[in-house]
Amino acid sequence: MSTITTHILDTALGQPAVGVTIILERENGTNWLLQATGVTNDDGRISDLTPQGLAPGHYRLTAAIGDYFAASGRDALYVSAQIDFVLPATGSHYHLPFLISPWSWSTYRGS
Repeated sequence: MSTITTHILDTALGQPAVGVTIILERENGTNWLLQATGVTNDDGRISDLTPQGLAPGHYRLTAAIGDYFAASGRDALYVSAQIDFVLPATGSHYHLPFLISPWSWSTYRGS
């Protein structure tokens, strides 16, 4: 089983993005099945999204960044940011952070 963690940094403000809703889904044929949801804490993190671990497969992690920017009265181009990834057969830990601003977002595999 593999585990994932995530966090979101608002690079425009240089601080963690607090209160962002995250959804984790797994592909099941032509459907996506909800695996977990969470909201980023005061440090912009969700550390317990997958406490039971995840089986190998195709997943997507979606962050509702449009709602986050709207809550602070900022216009933004993107409604959501999504990391589409595959967990291999071997168990490991994957840290998948989001770097966001009102006009862009990016990700990388952290540690």
